[in-house]
Amino acid sequence: MTYLVLKYLHMLTVSITLALFLLRGFWMLGDSPRLAARWVRIVPHANDTLLLLAAIGMLITGRLDPLQQPWILAKLLGLLVYIGLGTLALKHRDKRVRVSALIAALAVFAWIASVAVSKQLIPWLA
Repeated sequence: MTYLVLKYLHMLTVSITLALFLLRGFWMLGDSPRLAARWVRIVPHANDTLLLLAAIGMLITGRLDPLQQPWILAKLLGLLVYIGLGTLALKHRDKRVRVSALIAALAVFAWIASVAVSKQLIPWLA
């Protein structure tokens, strides 16, 4: 039961992360001053912290070892790539770089989600 609660919390926070990233990306493309709003700097970090805690909780309660589950390790590595691309998308000076990084970050996000669902490193072959 605890695992399922953590799983649904994780899925909810993943959805919120995507929504906030899309919102911030949309604002960034329009050079919106709303990106400077205080809540935009706080809420994503709070949500991502909750997301990470739910993931750790699932690993512990499900007795899952990322070193023995290649799909989990792949998600973790994909997360690092997503964070790097997301940072580039939201903070780089060149708008073309930001747009390219935004698209690449969304592609990595989609891959991470498909790995989570299929539990395969190459989900489209599952």
